[in-house]
Amino acid sequence: MKLSDFDFDLPERLIATRPARPRSSARLLLARGGAIEDRIVNQLPDILQPGDRLVLNDTKVIPARLSGVRHRSGEAGATAARIEVTLLEPQADGTWTALVKPLKKLRDGETVVFSDDLSAVIDGRRDGQGVLRFNLTGDDFDAALAAAGSMPLPPYIEARRKADAADKEDYQTYWAKRAGAVAAPTASLHFDGPLLAALAERGVQFTHVTLHVGAGTFLPVKVDDIGDHKMHAEWGEVTAEAAEQIIATRAAGGRVIPVGTTAMRLIESAAQDGQLRPWVGPTDIFITPGFRFQISDGLMTNFHLPKSTLMMLVSALMGVETIRAIYAHAIATDYRFFSYGDSSLLLPQTRA
Repeated sequence: MKLSDFDFDLPERLIATRPARPRSSARLLLARGGAIEDRIVNQLPDILQPGDRLVLNDTKVIPARLSGVRHRSGEAGATAARIEVTLLEPQADGTWTALVKPLKKLRDGETVVFSDDLSAVIDGRRDGQGVLRFNLTGDDFDAALAAAGSMPLPPYIEARRKADAADKEDYQTYWAKRAGAVAAPTASLHFDGPLLAALAERGVQFTHVTLHVGAGTFLPVKVDDIGDHKMHAEWGEVTAEAAEQIIATRAAGGRVIPVGTTAMRLIESAAQDGQLRPWVGPTDIFITPGFRFQISDGLMTNFHLPKSTLMMLVSALMGVETIRAIYAHAIATDYRFFSYGDSSLLLPQTRA
């Protein structure tokens, strides 16, 4: 299929820059096959059935955006340059890969100072990214990063406003536990304590998995033939307990509904031979129309960017024409789009 098959016109006014308050008051587009209803997220207990299982990504977003200064002395005297860093992924040798702007103003071996406690040496560069070695490790690093860093808001929000103190709570899920993501699993941002309690009372069950969302989730698709696109890899884990819970739900006739494309990609990665098994490691699964879903009976997800891999994923689940109709309805009725926007519950006709 062609990239243009997943394009649509989105009015800029529908791009959300702040979340709904409270979280569960966001709108929810419910699609049962091609039938569409306009609901609210806090109505999920009325929509889901006892025995359904929501699969939740418990990754925790780190405050990966850092602003620092590089100092240098030379023939021109003492000079300084402002350096902006977005951490991407820790490496086995203790370094971090990072987007560094402007990377050209740094020489290998130079130090960038982010705060009185936190600094990093440029240890090299790789594929246009900087490799940073920080002065701290472990809990000391985590504490200094929490103090100096800000949340790595997506580019379409960052272009409209800078991250602030509210984002440290807003851009983190209610159940965030395992630090490592540089982007939030945003479908999960709609859940709060009262909603989880109401779902549990309804008989809906929960399973936690982990997929550390990388900055590659925002990378555009640059090829016309989507079959030529190379997906970024992200680290994930499905524990033996999580796999057993999901298998038991399916055996009992309940529906398995991942909350977010990250949870969906992970459990489908762990079940590509038709049998869900524990999984630890990277996945670069690319879900496009024609994909055969092994585990997922539906998906709760936000509204995605035109021509993105996530548009391809929801099109694979619901069908290209059905998704076009869903998105046309969402735009016509002013649903809010992207990370801080409204949500949808997509149930294919076969299991709706």
